[in-house]
Amino acid sequence: MKFPSERCHPRRSRLALIQLRLGLAALGAAVAIAGCGTQHAQPGQSASALAANPAVDPGSPLGSKPAPEFRLKDQFGRTVSLAQFRGKAILLAFVDSHCTTICPLTTASMLAAVHLLGPAGKDVQLVGINANPDATGVSDVRAYSAAHAMMHSWEFLTGTLDQLKQVWKDFHVYVQAIKGNIDHEPAIYLIRPDGREQSIFLTQMAYTATDQQAQVLANATAGVLPGHPHAAQSVNLRYLPGTAPTANVALPVAGGRTSGRTVTFGRGHAHLVVFFATWVDENSNLSRQLQALNAYQQAAAGRGWPPVVAVDEASTETTPTALPSLLAGLHGSLDYPVVIDRYGQLADGYGVQDQPWIELVSSSGKIMFRNDGWLGQPGLTAAVRKALASG
Repeated sequence: MKFPSERCHPRRSRLALIQLRLGLAALGAAVAIAGCGTQHAQPGQSASALAANPAVDPGSPLGSKPAPEFRLKDQFGRTVSLAQFRGKAILLAFVDSHCTTICPLTTASMLAAVHLLGPAGKDVQLVGINANPDATGVSDVRAYSAAHAMMHSWEFLTGTLDQLKQVWKDFHVYVQAIKGNIDHEPAIYLIRPDGREQSIFLTQMAYTATDQQAQVLANATAGVLPGHPHAAQSVNLRYLPGTAPTANVALPVAGGRTSGRTVTFGRGHAHLVVFFATWVDENSNLSRQLQALNAYQQAAAGRGWPPVVAVDEASTETTPTALPSLLAGLHGSLDYPVVIDRYGQLADGYGVQDQPWIELVSSSGKIMFRNDGWLGQPGLTAAVRKALASG
């Protein structure tokens, strides 16, 4: 069963979660450390850059309490316990098995963090705990793992609803299903090889910060591994502002029909912009949805409406071959260009909160309408006509 209407959102602030984990007596110290944001400063980089970056959580200490034990099923149906990973550092995240909002940013940053650790990555175990009370089957965590090319990169665990509720309670992670929306904290716990909690991180809804959060996770994880191995320094942690719809920027074309090697966005360039990532295929037929946009493109050409451009959010793609493979399978059947938003700056500047996400942007850079999710041809045409008429 698919749940294409579900969206997951962060619930509590990071400090509220820390309060539950540490208790009121220790909260003051945790806030002081979290507020300065320097405990995971990067070599050769300014600690103030991390402190001033609202898109990255620097992490907060958890008092070295033993991590709660559990026994759940992984994506292969095998029983897994936390204790079996003793001796490894664990990055444990709470992930909605059908999430198309913040969870893909979480999993991408976790996987990238392990890669930054190089050979020491073998001493790190990635674990996901299902945070979707409406999709608790092994098939659900397996589908998410397959869509994000993580089938053999982590253990994505699920169980009965009662079992999951107990784990959520033990880790003090809020999870709630509200009218088809899954509301939960996007928490990542760093657990030391001795089984004690080291730090907690909350993923922020920022496409530009995926690689930056990975860097912070990698450095923090290296700090709890024997010998404190070196983590490769791949990014600067300074804040990356999004590209506003009024700003001109050219993005490289990856495929589809185009008259050039780039597509320019901003003033003087009206577009119907469709943001997507290949992993949305878990919840919808991506190839069919992209091909369906050809009908709008043809209608737009005859009516003088803004043309379609599809934008791939590369910062959340788990493998560099994901988009090329998708485009190869489409055999040139798209009548519009597909471009790459490598660092997520277009998505953040346009206020994207989900995948897929559709916006009609005028030549003056005004967002005339936006839609969370796919729209069929009649609905899309009607929405564009109404937006253009109201100006």
